[in-house]
Amino acid sequence: MKESYITTAIPYVNGNPHLGHVMDYLLADTLRRYMMSKGMKVRFQAGTDEHGNKIYKKAAEAGIDTQDFVDQNATRFQEFIHSLGVEYTDFIRTTNPDHERRCQEIWKKLGDHIYKDKYEGWYCEGCESFVTDTEYADNNGVCPDHKKPYTKLSEENYYLRISDFKDEIRAKIESDEMKITPAFRKKEFLNLLEKMPDVSISRPKSQVAWGIPVPGDENQVMYVWIDALANYITVLGYPDNDISADWPAHTQIVGKDILRFHAGIWPAILLGLGLPLPKNLLAHGFITVNGEKMSKSIGNVVDPIEILDKHGLVPLRYYFLRHASTTDDSDFTWDKYEASYNELANDLGNLVQRLATLCKKNEIAGRKVARRDEPEFDAKMDVYEFNFAFDLLWKQIGDLNKRIDAEKPWALAKTNPEQAKEVLESLVDELLTINERLAIFIPSTAEQIASIFTADAIQPPATPLFPKN
Repeated sequence: MKESYITTAIPYVNGNPHLGHVMDYLLADTLRRYMMSKGMKVRFQAGTDEHGNKIYKKAAEAGIDTQDFVDQNATRFQEFIHSLGVEYTDFIRTTNPDHERRCQEIWKKLGDHIYKDKYEGWYCEGCESFVTDTEYADNNGVCPDHKKPYTKLSEENYYLRISDFKDEIRAKIESDEMKITPAFRKKEFLNLLEKMPDVSISRPKSQVAWGIPVPGDENQVMYVWIDALANYITVLGYPDNDISADWPAHTQIVGKDILRFHAGIWPAILLGLGLPLPKNLLAHGFITVNGEKMSKSIGNVVDPIEILDKHGLVPLRYYFLRHASTTDDSDFTWDKYEASYNELANDLGNLVQRLATLCKKNEIAGRKVARRDEPEFDAKMDVYEFNFAFDLLWKQIGDLNKRIDAEKPWALAKTNPEQAKEVLESLVDELLTINERLAIFIPSTAEQIASIFTADAIQPPATPLFPKN
């Protein structure tokens, strides 16, 4: 069976995991679980971006060897991914010797589209990115993210000739051969593509001490693009191995701020290598806090570990998969998070507790799970509307609670025990059917529910699934 390949953007390991990373990993994990529920075999990549000046300087500030610094931070990101209940099949680190060697081979293969030229212009040290004159003017010479003035640079670098591929990239995006979701991001990018310049793919070694050497030029190191973007195929073994069993990727998941790199520079690299483009690019929005972008200077940064420590994993997954949009910006506040937790406790936790208690009192045996097609749910999932698909499940949970109230099996048991048994069995069957899809979003809770209602004798959990503080 051909595998379906899902990728996530690799985070830069100079800082801590943040809520943007939470969205990357949860969306990818949800898609993986959905595809696997359809019988598909899925390969899922995650990783860390470990080269560049910011990392080199951070290690120096900490007084430790740069490789030791990235080793520690890569481990921290892996532990963070696991803490979210996310299961990847492949983890790529850009300091891995195989990755570095494969990037050098990729560089050589792109030779016809690479040229050397002098760069004179603006640069953001914090973003580690070149800035056009238009961006400089629009931002009044100051990076809007780092609040620091841009630096004037004059240096000789290698460039990838994006202009060689613009027409083909445009055609593949317009035809949805490489489909960008949401559609309005597709329109935004196509407007940017026309003016997209050739991109610098190296920096002088005198300016960037920590990077992959450029083949044949000991004075230059690779700048982010061929190093970081190539991870999606080097992790599969390219160019050493035939990757056609996994590539093109089914879906590449990125934040909206890096879509332009994945929709422009990355396709140029792939086309230059003679490889097909990914089938789908899914761009998710930002998580704001109380309506404002998170910023250290404002002091409103929310640590995802703090959210995990508050109520555990399931409430975090529930909030960011149901109450955060898959594609638009979404807001986080602690009040909203507490309200979300109460939904879990009141709607799902109480349903499980009282239905299991009724089943025990009426000696209802565990039931087998009956799968049921849910075309409306699948239609939402197939177009990455994960939060709306989750809403459908929650409506079914609400309807099940209403059925219990309407049919009153506790009262029916006093007058017609057999009919009460049929009602309870029907309610359990419905819950188990819903639970099959809940497992896509909150798998550990779905496992608990299945273990309760498929056991030989149904017993309510000793403590509620979502206890009130």
